Amino acid sequence: MTDLTKDESYQLAALDQEFILGDSMRGARFMMEYAKAEAHMRARRIRSTIVVFGSARIREDGGDWQAKTYNAARTFAQIASERGGALADRGPWHDNVIVTGGGPGIMEAANRGAQDAGALSIGLNISVPHEQAPNPFITPQLSFRFHYFAMRKMHFAMRARALVIFPGGFGTLDELFELLTLSQTGKAPAIPVVLYDRAFWTRIINFEALAETGMISPQDLGLFDIVDDVEEAWERLTARGLLVGTGAS
Repeated sequence: MTDLTKDESYQLAALDQEFILGDSMRGARFMMEYAKAEAHMRARRIRSTIVVFGSARIREDGGDWQAKTYNAARTFAQIASERGGALADRGPWHDNVIVTGGGPGIMEAANRGAQDAGALSIGLNISVPHEQAPNPFITPQLSFRFHYFAMRKMHFAMRARALVIFPGGFGTLDELFELLTLSQTGKAPAIPVVLYDRAFWTRIINFEALAETGMISPQDLGLFDIVDDVEEAWERLTARGLLVGTGAS
């Protein structure tokens, strides 16, 4: 007689990797990517975040402009972590915790700045053909890897109280316009958005032309600020209503 227990159909579904990674379970894998990161963040009492985005290609030793930009991201993350409610001694909840894309460059700088402050920080990495390892400054147990860009974006958005964008490329622009669109359309509460480095952003994107041609409304230009100083970045966030948590429940 055939031993049916040896057949792959007899395996417990939860232990059958070929089944779990098959097309029919795509929805379940999507749900699992939500649930795993959510469980870890709840366990570490993460209530709200500040999203910091920028190029993975900017290096601390990459020349004057790159070094200045890297250090600005690092300094901003330290300021935000110290003043925003991310420190553990504020209470049972961590607010305005720095979250990045988890990779090198600006992401590394921001996670590093949070570590300088003695605060938690999060990295949401993504599996891509040219794999990038998580930077070493992310808090252990808060370094995640995603397959689905959409679920990664959801985790960026769902706790975000503010967005700070440093110079970057396609991925940075994608995150910027994703969250601006959510605010513009009312699909998510409006949050303060600050772009760092006026010379870069005014060269890369002509926001005024979008309004002049009717592609956006003039009021949409008020969804964000552009600054050249990290202290000004923090001031603009708080002036726009950033809730500075106390950690209290």
